[in-house]
Amino acid sequence: MYENMAGPAVRAGAAGPAERAESAARVVAWLAARDEVEHALRDALGRPPSQRDDTVARMAEALRAAAQGLGEPAIAVAAGVPERMLRGWMEQDPAFATALRAASALAAGHGLTADGGATPAMLRVVLDAVGRGASWPVAGRLAGLSIRRFNRLRQTTPGVEPLLEAAQRMRSRTARTARVAREARAARAGARGTRRTEAEGGAGERRYRLVRLDDPMLSPTE
Repeated sequence: MYENMAGPAVRAGAAGPAERAESAARVVAWLAARDEVEHALRDALGRPPSQRDDTVARMAEALRAAAQGLGEPAIAVAAGVPERMLRGWMEQDPAFATALRAASALAAGHGLTADGGATPAMLRVVLDAVGRGASWPVAGRLAGLSIRRFNRLRQTTPGVEPLLEAAQRMRSRTARTARVAREARAARAGARGTRRTEAEGGAGERRYRLVRLDDPMLSPTE
Protein backbone atom coordinates (compact mmCIF):
# COMPACT_ATOMS: atom_id res chain seq x y z
CA MET A 1 0.00 0.00 0.00
CA TYR A 2 2.72 2.45 0.97
CA GLU A 3 4.64 1.68 -2.21
CA ASN A 4 1.66 2.63 -4.33
CA MET A 5 1.01 5.74 -2.27
CA ALA A 6 4.47 7.29 -2.07
CA GLY A 7 6.19 5.53 -4.93
CA PRO A 8 9.61 3.90 -4.91
CA ALA A 9 11.31 7.25 -5.48
CA VAL A 10 10.70 8.37 -1.90
CA ARG A 11 12.09 5.14 -0.46
CA ALA A 12 15.17 5.12 -2.59
CA GLY A 13 15.85 8.83 -2.25
CA ALA A 14 17.24 8.84 -5.78
CA ALA A 15 14.47 10.75 -7.56
CA GLY A 16 14.80 14.24 -8.93
CA PRO A 17 13.16 17.34 -7.41
CA ALA A 18 9.97 17.05 -9.46
CA GLU A 19 9.43 13.39 -8.56
CA ARG A 20 10.15 14.06 -4.88
CA ALA A 21 7.71 16.98 -4.84
CA GLU A 22 4.98 14.88 -6.47
CA SER A 23 5.50 12.00 -4.04
CA ALA A 24 5.58 14.39 -1.08
CA ALA A 25 2.27 15.92 -2.15
CA ARG A 26 0.67 12.46 -2.25
CA VAL A 27 2.01 11.56 1.20
CA VAL A 28 0.80 14.80 2.79
CA ALA A 29 -2.61 14.51 1.13
CA TRP A 30 -2.92 10.99 2.52
CA LEU A 31 -2.04 12.19 6.03
CA ALA A 32 -4.55 15.04 5.80
CA ALA A 33 -7.34 12.71 4.64
CA ARG A 34 -7.19 10.28 7.59
CA ASP A 35 -10.10 11.80 9.51
CA GLU A 36 -12.17 12.04 6.34
CA VAL A 37 -11.49 8.36 5.62
CA GLU A 38 -12.53 7.40 9.15
CA HIS A 39 -15.83 9.27 8.77
CA ALA A 40 -16.42 7.69 5.37
CA LEU A 41 -15.93 4.21 6.81
CA ARG A 42 -18.45 4.94 9.56
CA ASP A 43 -20.94 6.26 7.01
CA ALA A 44 -20.48 3.07 4.96
CA LEU A 45 -21.49 1.06 8.02
CA GLY A 46 -24.54 3.23 8.57
CA ARG A 47 -23.29 4.52 11.92
CA PRO A 48 -24.19 8.09 12.92
CA PRO A 49 -21.31 10.33 14.01
CA SER A 50 -20.41 9.82 17.65
CA GLN A 51 -18.00 11.76 19.83
CA ARG A 52 -17.22 8.58 21.74
CA ASP A 53 -16.18 6.82 18.52
CA ASP A 54 -14.00 9.79 17.67
CA THR A 55 -12.40 9.74 21.13
CA VAL A 56 -11.64 6.03 20.94
CA ALA A 57 -10.14 6.42 17.46
CA ARG A 58 -7.92 9.24 18.69
CA MET A 59 -6.91 7.21 21.72
CA ALA A 60 -5.86 4.42 19.37
CA GLU A 61 -3.70 6.90 17.44
CA ALA A 62 -2.16 8.00 20.74
CA LEU A 63 -1.30 4.39 21.65
CA ARG A 64 0.23 3.86 18.22
CA ALA A 65 2.39 6.94 18.65
CA ALA A 66 3.49 5.85 22.12
CA ALA A 67 4.46 2.42 20.79
CA GLN A 68 6.70 4.20 18.28
CA GLY A 69 8.67 5.89 21.06
CA LEU A 70 7.16 9.37 20.89
CA GLY A 71 6.80 11.63 23.91
CA GLU A 72 3.60 13.20 25.19
CA PRO A 73 3.69 16.36 23.01
CA ALA A 74 4.17 14.24 19.88
CA ILE A 75 1.52 11.75 21.03
CA ALA A 76 -0.98 14.59 21.36
CA VAL A 77 -0.18 15.81 17.83
CA ALA A 78 -0.52 12.29 16.44
CA ALA A 79 -3.91 11.94 18.15
CA GLY A 80 -5.02 15.36 16.94
CA VAL A 81 -5.81 16.70 20.42
CA PRO A 82 -4.30 19.30 22.78
CA GLU A 83 -1.83 18.02 25.36
CA ARG A 84 -4.20 18.95 28.18
CA MET A 85 -6.85 16.68 26.68
CA LEU A 86 -4.37 13.81 26.45
CA ARG A 87 -3.49 14.30 30.11
CA GLY A 88 -7.20 14.47 30.93
CA TRP A 89 -7.73 11.10 29.26
CA MET A 90 -4.91 9.64 31.32
CA GLU A 91 -6.40 11.01 34.53
CA GLN A 92 -10.00 10.03 33.81
CA ASP A 93 -9.55 6.70 32.03
CA PRO A 94 -7.36 4.20 33.94
CA ALA A 95 -7.54 1.68 31.10
CA PHE A 96 -6.17 4.20 28.63
CA ALA A 97 -3.44 5.33 31.03
CA THR A 98 -2.34 1.72 31.57
CA ALA A 99 -2.34 1.03 27.83
CA LEU A 100 -0.34 4.18 27.12
CA ARG A 101 2.32 3.27 29.69
CA ALA A 102 2.49 -0.25 28.26
CA ALA A 103 2.91 1.11 24.72
CA SER A 104 5.72 3.40 25.86
CA ALA A 105 7.38 0.48 27.65
CA LEU A 106 7.12 -1.59 24.47
CA ALA A 107 8.88 1.16 22.52
CA ALA A 108 11.62 1.46 25.14
CA GLY A 109 12.10 -2.30 25.17
CA HIS A 110 12.75 -2.25 21.43
CA GLY A 111 15.02 0.78 21.56
CA LEU A 112 12.51 3.20 20.01
CA THR A 113 13.07 6.41 21.94
CA ALA A 114 13.14 10.10 21.13
CA ASP A 115 16.85 10.12 22.04
CA GLY A 116 17.72 8.02 19.00
CA GLY A 117 17.75 9.12 15.39
CA ALA A 118 14.81 10.57 13.53
CA THR A 119 12.08 8.05 12.74
CA PRO A 120 9.17 8.02 10.29
CA ALA A 121 6.81 8.49 13.25
CA MET A 122 8.64 11.68 14.24
CA LEU A 123 8.52 12.99 10.68
CA ARG A 124 4.81 12.24 10.52
CA VAL A 125 4.28 14.33 13.67
CA VAL A 126 6.27 17.18 12.12
CA LEU A 127 4.11 17.12 8.99
CA ASP A 128 0.90 16.93 11.03
CA ALA A 129 1.97 19.90 13.14
CA VAL A 130 3.07 21.97 10.13
CA GLY A 131 -0.18 21.14 8.37
CA ARG A 132 -2.10 22.45 11.39
CA GLY A 133 -0.27 25.75 11.44
CA ALA A 134 2.93 25.22 13.45
CA SER A 135 6.23 26.59 12.24
CA TRP A 136 8.80 23.93 11.43
CA PRO A 137 10.98 24.65 14.53
CA VAL A 138 7.94 24.22 16.78
CA ALA A 139 6.88 21.11 14.87
CA GLY A 140 10.38 19.67 15.25
CA ARG A 141 10.39 20.24 19.01
CA LEU A 142 6.97 18.61 19.34
CA ALA A 143 8.36 15.54 17.60
CA GLY A 144 11.40 15.49 19.90
CA LEU A 145 13.88 17.01 17.45
CA SER A 146 16.05 19.93 18.45
CA ILE A 147 16.49 22.73 15.91
CA ARG A 148 20.06 21.58 15.28
CA ARG A 149 19.03 17.97 14.66
CA PHE A 150 16.16 19.04 12.46
CA ASN A 151 18.36 21.37 10.42
CA ARG A 152 20.85 18.56 9.93
CA LEU A 153 18.05 16.25 8.85
CA ARG A 154 16.82 18.77 6.29
CA GLN A 155 20.33 19.31 4.93
CA THR A 156 21.35 15.67 4.67
CA THR A 157 18.08 14.03 3.62
CA PRO A 158 16.71 15.18 0.24
CA GLY A 159 13.23 13.80 0.83
CA VAL A 160 12.43 15.86 3.95
CA GLU A 161 12.28 19.36 2.47
CA PRO A 162 9.68 18.48 -0.21
CA LEU A 163 7.47 16.98 2.51
CA LEU A 164 7.68 20.17 4.58
CA GLU A 165 6.86 22.30 1.56
CA ALA A 166 3.91 20.05 0.68
CA ALA A 167 2.60 20.30 4.26
CA GLN A 168 2.83 24.09 4.11
CA ARG A 169 0.96 24.17 0.81
CA MET A 170 -1.70 21.87 2.22
CA ARG A 171 -2.05 24.18 5.22
CA SER A 172 -2.64 27.17 2.94
CA ARG A 173 -5.24 25.31 0.89
CA THR A 174 -6.96 24.04 4.04
CA ALA A 175 -7.06 27.54 5.51
CA ARG A 176 -8.62 28.94 2.33
CA THR A 177 -11.18 26.15 2.22
CA ALA A 178 -12.07 26.67 5.87
CA ARG A 179 -12.44 30.43 5.35
CA VAL A 180 -14.76 29.92 2.38
CA ALA A 181 -16.80 27.39 4.40
CA ARG A 182 -17.10 29.80 7.34
CA GLU A 183 -18.23 32.61 5.07
CA ALA A 184 -20.79 30.33 3.44
CA ARG A 185 -22.13 29.20 6.82
CA ALA A 186 -22.32 32.80 8.02
CA ALA A 187 -24.23 33.80 4.88
CA ARG A 188 -26.68 30.93 5.29
CA ALA A 189 -27.13 31.70 8.99
CA GLY A 190 -27.76 35.34 8.18
CA ALA A 191 -30.36 34.42 5.57
CA ARG A 192 -32.11 32.06 8.00
CA GLY A 193 -32.05 34.71 10.71
CA THR A 194 -33.58 37.26 8.39
CA ARG A 195 -36.37 34.90 7.34
CA ARG A 196 -37.05 33.88 10.95
CA THR A 197 -37.20 37.50 12.11
CA GLU A 198 -39.64 38.36 9.35
CA ALA A 199 -41.80 35.32 10.20
CA GLU A 200 -41.84 36.29 13.88
CA GLY A 201 -43.04 39.77 13.12
CA GLY A 202 -39.69 41.46 13.52
CA ALA A 203 -39.29 40.51 17.17
CA GLY A 204 -35.72 39.35 16.51
CA GLU A 205 -36.02 36.49 19.04
CA ARG A 206 -33.06 34.11 19.16
CA ARG A 207 -33.56 30.42 19.78
CA TYR A 208 -30.99 27.86 20.88
CA ARG A 209 -30.82 24.11 20.60
CA LEU A 210 -29.22 22.09 23.40
CA VAL A 211 -26.97 19.23 22.35
CA ARG A 212 -25.96 16.45 24.72
CA LEU A 213 -22.37 15.32 24.40
CA ASP A 214 -22.15 11.53 24.36
CA ASP A 215 -18.56 11.49 25.63
CA PRO A 216 -17.98 13.07 29.08
CA MET A 217 -14.23 13.29 28.40
CA LEU A 218 -14.77 15.78 25.60
CA SER A 219 -15.23 19.36 26.69
CA PRO A 220 -17.64 21.47 24.60
CA THR A 221 -14.84 24.00 24.20
CA GLU A 222 -12.56 21.43 22.59
